[in-house]
Amino acid sequence: MPVSPLPSNPNLDHLKHQAKDLLKAHASRSPQIAQIIREFHPRFAKSADSEILSAELKLSDAQLTIARRHGFPSWPRMKQRIENPMLADRLDLPHHERIEDSLFRRAVDLLDAGDAAALRALLREHPKLARQHVDLEGTNYFRHPTLLEFIAENPTRRGSLPKNIVEVAKVILDAGTSREALNETLALVASSLVARQSGSQIALIDLLCDYGADPNSGTRVAAIHSEFAAVEELIRRGARVDTPIAAAMGRVEEARQLLPGASGEDRHWALAVASQFGHLEIVRMLLDAEEDPNRYNPVGGHSHSTPLHQAAAAGRLEMARLLVERGARLDLRDTMWNATPAEWAAHEKKSEVEEYLREVEKRSGT
Repeated sequence: MPVSPLPSNPNLDHLKHQAKDLLKAHASRSPQIAQIIREFHPRFAKSADSEILSAELKLSDAQLTIARRHGFPSWPRMKQRIENPMLADRLDLPHHERIEDSLFRRAVDLLDAGDAAALRALLREHPKLARQHVDLEGTNYFRHPTLLEFIAENPTRRGSLPKNIVEVAKVILDAGTSREALNETLALVASSLVARQSGSQIALIDLLCDYGADPNSGTRVAAIHSEFAAVEELIRRGARVDTPIAAAMGRVEEARQLLPGASGEDRHWALAVASQFGHLEIVRMLLDAEEDPNRYNPVGGHSHSTPLHQAAAAGRLEMARLLVERGARLDLRDTMWNATPAEWAAHEKKSEVEEYLREVEKRSGT
């Protein structure tokens, strides 16, 4: 979810203006605004652009959308954070330094230090710590983590994991946790760059699955972040290969076999990941099945952008050509930086793609 964190000194009046601007953009029937509303207003999570843009929006709807876009569950909660900030609201600090509960912070410090013995003793003395959540709102994810979720180092806090992180994780697991926390932790581990670089990602995946985590909970997030070794391990542990996973992995024949029975959501995901990773034949297959190249990507799959944005940023010239030839619009702007695919290519210094897109823009008068 592409949350936009609040600046260090947020201004409530400015945020009120953002809500009013959103209402104006909604009235202008902007597809970019439709995507923002779909992602951040719970009532419109499954709605098509036409439904969103024809709906009557109130100022309270716009304010809720703005608050959730900044990582808060409601406008009053965001207002409280601005007017009476607490330590947990310090977005300039790493997550562990924002923890207000001293016992929970002690547990995280022991986890980070790899002190399994002291952590075990602390959890025996305070068993509720293993299932406790802390509130760390205002960022993309990791807003209500349990202690177990800190083992993934995702989001990055210190940039490393202790060498005995598997032992430390087992200490927490033995103290008890919920299925929800297991699955959330698995997704964080499977998509964690630090866990992979530390050499512990696969061992942590296996440990979590041994304790009952659902391997399907980590596949898509791992795939979208190019953690393909993690995806393969999750498949080995029983995760199903659905259309999005086949598309992300470039498994053409599996994708072909799965496509007829795929849901609309799965096809949407498949086009997003296949475009991102350059699997031309799979994208062609999806476009032949009338998947729309101008839909913004699904929530959790770089939803601030379109398939053409992702192809442009990755420098995939042939993919960009295919998408444009099949109707992809060059003027759609992403919802975070308000940039076109050509501007994404320029930012990433993908000159061939940028030149191609600029030439098409020139010919079409875009």
